[in-house]
Amino acid sequence: MTTRPTPREDLRAVLFDSGGVLMRPIGGRWNPRADFEPTVLAHAPATTPERFAAAIAAGDRFLAATSSTPATDDYHRLLLHHLDVPPTPELLADLRRELPPAVLLETYPDVLPTLEELARRGVRMAVVSDAWPNLPTLHAGLGIDRFFEAYAISAVLGCNKPDPRMYHHASTALGLAPNHCLFVDDDPTLVTAALALGYTGRTLSRDTPASVPVPASAGVPTITSLTDLLPLF
Repeated sequence: MTTRPTPREDLRAVLFDSGGVLMRPIGGRWNPRADFEPTVLAHAPATTPERFAAAIAAGDRFLAATSSTPATDDYHRLLLHHLDVPPTPELLADLRRELPPAVLLETYPDVLPTLEELARRGVRMAVVSDAWPNLPTLHAGLGIDRFFEAYAISAVLGCNKPDPRMYHHASTALGLAPNHCLFVDDDPTLVTAALALGYTGRTLSRDTPASVPVPASAGVPTITSLTDLLPLF
């Protein structure tokens, strides 16, 4: 059954995952970002779609095998190695050049209304995300960084969720014990890890229509929209 939130007097903060919870890539691909192919083609015009597909698949395996988020240049060097394209300083700089976040990313429709209402109710907020260090800048470009008092970012801390340091960094930055914090992620295994550390948790499953009952994943309460958090506060 879909979790029906009830008010929790002990909850004072929400710790949000970012990708899949707050924002999504326009076009559907997180890594590499959407301008990767045209940027590489400007330097190596003979690169084929097949080579790009193979290199991106290798990059996915690389990211899945790492215990913390690698440096952006290291990730791009691996992709370029599989493309047999020299990782020149100029190309690496082009691949990491700053673009307006709204060109590549968008927030989900329920994000801004929920964050605004939580802020109005005095709920404190932080982000716990496996991401590169520029995540706050991306959030600023999307107009949501102002809601968050703290960021726990894997590339900064040197570890990925479900490492306890990720969760504890955020709650400690807020000056709150785990039992005063609600953690929200679209991966139920990461919510399970938070529950084991004493946090309250919710798995966000937007792909399920609100009219369809959502079974809890291995005992983890599930919601279909961030607005489902509001009754908890």
